[in-house]
Amino acid sequence: METHALFTEKQRFNQWWIWLILLGINGVTIYGLIQQIVFKKPFGDNPTSDSGIIFGAFMCSLLLAVFLSFRLETKIYKGGIAVRFFPLQLKTRYFAFDDIASMEIREYKPIMEYGGWGIRGFGSNRALNVRGKIGLQLIFKNGQKLLIGTQKAKELEDILAPFKK
Repeated sequence: METHALFTEKQRFNQWWIWLILLGINGVTIYGLIQQIVFKKPFGDNPTSDSGIIFGAFMCSLLLAVFLSFRLETKIYKGGIAVRFFPLQLKTRYFAFDDIASMEIREYKPIMEYGGWGIRGFGSNRALNVRGKIGLQLIFKNGQKLLIGTQKAKELEDILAPFKK
C-alpha cells in the first residue's frame, strides 16, 4: 500500500447519550460491587452472588473499554481508499480507484438505510460509520456498495475530485 496519504480522518463515537448510558451502567454496577463486596450489604432485592456481581462489573467495564477503542479510520491515497473500523477490523481494507465505478459525498439516513451506526448494512449495501449523516458512497464495478461516514465532507470532496469518473 502507498505510504503518503492525501487525506486522513479518524472518527470515534462521541455522542453524549452513548457515554451517559455506558457510564450510568458502569456506575450502577461498580456501586453494587462496592456495596456488596466492600460493605457486605446485599445489592438489590434479589442480590446475585459475589462472583456474579464481580463478573457483571468486569463485563460492563470491558464494554466501556471496547467502546473507548472504537475508531473509524479513512485514508485516501493516489491509488485508492483505505478504511478500517478498529477493533472490529484489524486489517485495513484497501479499495483501488480502478475497482470503483462511482463515488459521491451524500447525505444518508443511518437508521433507515443501514440500521444504525458501526459496521452496518444489508447484503451488498454496507456502511462504516460512527456518527452523523454524511458519507462517501462508493459503488464498485461488481455492484457492491459501501458508504463510509465522514465529518470532513468538503475536504474529502476536494481531495476526491480528480479521481471521480
